[in-house]
Amino acid sequence: MTPTTILILIIVYFGLLILISNIVSKKSSDNDTFFKANKNSKWYLVAFGMIGTALSGVTFISVPGEVGNPDLQFKYFQFVLGNAIGFLIIAIVLLPLYYRMNLTSIYSYIEQRLGVVSYKTAATIFLISRTIGSAFRLYLVVIVLQRYVFDAFDVPFALTVLISLGLIFAYTYRGGLKTIIITDTLQTFFLVSSVFLTIYFICSSLNFSAFQAFEAVKESNYSKIFFFEDFLKGNYFWKQILGGIFVTIAMVGLDQDLMQKNLSCATIGEAQKNMFTFTGIFVVINIFFLSVGALLYMFAQKNGIQIPMVDGVARTDFLFPEIALKSLGIFPAVVFLLGLTAATFATTDSALTALTTSFCVDFLGMDKAENQNKPNIVRTRHFVHVAFSLLMFLVIIVFNAINDASVVKMIFRVASYTYGPLLGLYAFGLFMKSKTVHDKLVPLICVISPAICFLITKYSSLFLGDYIIDNELIIVNSCITFVGLLLISKSTSENTRY
Repeated sequence: MTPTTILILIIVYFGLLILISNIVSKKSSDNDTFFKANKNSKWYLVAFGMIGTALSGVTFISVPGEVGNPDLQFKYFQFVLGNAIGFLIIAIVLLPLYYRMNLTSIYSYIEQRLGVVSYKTAATIFLISRTIGSAFRLYLVVIVLQRYVFDAFDVPFALTVLISLGLIFAYTYRGGLKTIIITDTLQTFFLVSSVFLTIYFICSSLNFSAFQAFEAVKESNYSKIFFFEDFLKGNYFWKQILGGIFVTIAMVGLDQDLMQKNLSCATIGEAQKNMFTFTGIFVVINIFFLSVGALLYMFAQKNGIQIPMVDGVARTDFLFPEIALKSLGIFPAVVFLLGLTAATFATTDSALTALTTSFCVDFLGMDKAENQNKPNIVRTRHFVHVAFSLLMFLVIIVFNAINDASVVKMIFRVASYTYGPLLGLYAFGLFMKSKTVHDKLVPLICVISPAICFLITKYSSLFLGDYIIDNELIIVNSCITFVGLLLISKSTSENTRY
């Protein structure tokens, strides 16, 4: 598949998204449409569209690529099971709270429970965390596009990033969440279709029937799911389960991005129905992603394909695109590219909308009655949207310069540091209803906690020996934050009802 063909496909794809955006936002592009999709989203569209947002290009490329590691294999599925438990907790505990308080930004809960400074701290943590996480996810796709498309036209990496963000901006800046609900449904369709079609194409190349493929994956050296042997290692079952639960609660339930979509449903019942449906689909689709990984390595072994090298280092992130774009034919290449593009841009467009919403609501107060009729308020929102696009561009450029680890590991490492304090704040608010905090000291606690976790990770071998800290770091981080909040807490004369 030539770079020109891929480029034409990308142009057509984004032309379709921009057309949808113009149709959706034609009647209204005000802040209520942008922030809440007019509170009338269909739960089944939200549930299906959230798959694309939750999976991203990281799942699409990095997860299948890591299957070849003997210490990993299908280890990721343990984490997915933890994710599923976390989703159920969100649906049962957090969503009712958010709906009862009729929130636009979920961080408004912290304002009512702990104070204005705590509220701004929580929102700031989200802005930093989501900007970094989304930039990392977009980076993964941009480097693939750079390697297989734009290098052929001598386009510099920075311009590739700008083009990608410019395209996302073009179809999100007017309709916001209302547009995202529709475009993410379309993109998830491409994503899910590409997974099943990729399995079909690889199985055809290996002369496997569906049953033979299942047996081959099951009997391969790549399909071990549960790791109970050594609790010191990062792949240990309970580490992955607990990490999956708490990472999900923090990165989904306490994240404006995915919660904003849930809050666009008309009722709590529809929002919960959405979450339950989404959870089931999420678990199943990840099984197929891991199966793609095992089949890719079988295909590579049979055809003598080596893991691509970048700067002398083997990059498993590139195995899927290497095989899909060069070894399976033109139609499988198109399918792969559509899936990859859908996976990552469904995540990034949603994140950009959530970042804009959070800043406009949490820092500019655009949801307050006295501000809603101010002149140029929509134009101000557009400026904020541009600013976060540029900020994401800068983060990607910096990450490209310093990245020395697999993208999937880097994302969850960063999430453990940044989302831990957010989890601690909400835990304190929910479980310590007879106490409040010295509001102005909260930012200090939320800085000290990740700093302590960094030192624990850096020097863990001195006091933990061979124990490897993995996804459970977010639990440690949130506990340190919780204890810190207790130390600066004071009894309140009246229990909060939230």
